[in-house]
Amino acid sequence: MIIPPIGGLSGVLGGTGQAEGAPRAPAAAPAEGLAQGVQPSGGVEPTSGFGSELTNAISSLEKTQESGDSAAQALATGNVKDPETAVVTVEDAQLSMQLASQIRTKATEAVQSIFQTQV
Repeated sequence: MIIPPIGGLSGVLGGTGQAEGAPRAPAAAPAEGLAQGVQPSGGVEPTSGFGSELTNAISSLEKTQESGDSAAQALATGNVKDPETAVVTVEDAQLSMQLASQIRTKATEAVQSIFQTQV
């Protein structure tokens, strides 16, 4: 677990979000991924957001779990031509679920930490 310094990350990052001594990107070049959805007039298109990204991640996890289930079933019944591929699919599904569980735990801890912060 990485514990940030007492003053927060702004002291380490120089208050700019970059590590001290790190090369800075030109001001005119937007960060990759941030330019999506920005209209020339300065408005933001409501095409994607956190909710839609979360929905996409959950549906991807669900598809991975379904393919892992079918591969495990085919492996158990002996209806698989390549057992190595089936085992890799099952392991991929297991690792995906572990990652999702860890992300959920970290997000829950972060929300609890925010709620406990005194202003």
